[in-house]
Amino acid sequence: MTDTIFALASGAGRAGVAVVRLSGVEAGPALAALAGPLPPPRTAALRRLGHPGREIDQALILWFPAPASFTGEDVAELHLHGGLAVREALFDALLQLGLRPAEPGEFSRRAVENGKFDLTQAEAIADLVDAQTEEQRRQALAQYDGALAELYEGWRARLIMALGRAEAAIDFSDDGVGEAEFDAAREAAIHLSQEIQAHLDDAGRGEALREGVRLAIIGPPNAGKSSLLNTLAKRDAAIVSDMPGTTRDVIEVHLDLGGVLVIAADTAGLRDSRDAVEVEGVRRALARAREAHLILLLLDGSVPTPQADALSNLREPDLVVWNKADLAPHDGISISLKTGEGISMLQDLLQQKVQQKFAAGPPALTRPRHRAALTEALAALDRVLAAAAPELLAENLRLAMRAVGRITGRVDVEEVLDFVFRDFCIGK
Repeated sequence: MTDTIFALASGAGRAGVAVVRLSGVEAGPALAALAGPLPPPRTAALRRLGHPGREIDQALILWFPAPASFTGEDVAELHLHGGLAVREALFDALLQLGLRPAEPGEFSRRAVENGKFDLTQAEAIADLVDAQTEEQRRQALAQYDGALAELYEGWRARLIMALGRAEAAIDFSDDGVGEAEFDAAREAAIHLSQEIQAHLDDAGRGEALREGVRLAIIGPPNAGKSSLLNTLAKRDAAIVSDMPGTTRDVIEVHLDLGGVLVIAADTAGLRDSRDAVEVEGVRRALARAREAHLILLLLDGSVPTPQADALSNLREPDLVVWNKADLAPHDGISISLKTGEGISMLQDLLQQKVQQKFAAGPPALTRPRHRAALTEALAALDRVLAAAAPELLAENLRLAMRAVGRITGRVDVEEVLDFVFRDFCIGK
């Protein structure tokens, strides 16, 4: 990390103000070369920017000396006019001063490497930038504030303690502490295994909030699935026709239901067909339903049509809705997409389902890499419970600790030695 980097920290394109960030040992000299003497730390100063033979712009500049900066390095920020020509002139001057453009995520990576925050907090920054709904913002902000890091670091600390006891069971069995420390390490592994398993058994809540809750609208042809999608989206996203089999492919729209991003999918009507294209549409509809977080089954209440046989291969729908209440009211959730009857109630029920399942609860893992690491840790802990020898117990505790540590980016074998020497008075 010897290079000094720069990048546009605000949005691309024409804007009133553009923010350019510098980070590295040459950030201060570069800022001084462009704007004169450095201002007091964290104090904005209005300066005229220039490079030999070229005036660039008038800008606000800020100076953040290490380590009190975002990256932990010397950092400078320049707030200048947001025109393309102004930015390009500044970038050209920075290149001539020996700085280089930053790689994607390099500022956050340097912050992690300099101990300003951990990997889960770095991921939360990206999630905050990408957040489209209130619940996405809340989850990302909680993660940035350390909710996940606190949970995972707590588990890692307990694994370190358990590993220290396992190491003591190996190295100091002659002193009479081996058996007791072996049992203590194994007991700790049992509790950790239960907690990690409960965290994994969250139905993908955190990932669904971050990426979007997948809702599949399924049912027989002409039940009104496309009309329902259009009603929820408040626009004509899908073609509506009285002709059965109009929808051949999966059509998606993004909805904001109570602050949760929901990706609603209109699917082909479920029925037997000899039309190869429609058969493929039905296959895709069933595949989407199997992958969905929520399934809404829409049926035509005006005809005594049982659920399609294809539904026998799917799990129980989360909502069963009967359409065409204006023609034939039905027990249960009954709506009319023609008159609007029951639509508001259905939207409220759908929002409640989404919020109850995905928008409440303790901190949830938000990325597949978290799930993969915790699954690996859980497998190691399962081997701990089966281990008869302290050497096997210790090795699997070490593997579990490293797997959990990879989530936050903190893996330090020396911590185990520190624990052993501190708690067992070894090293005289």
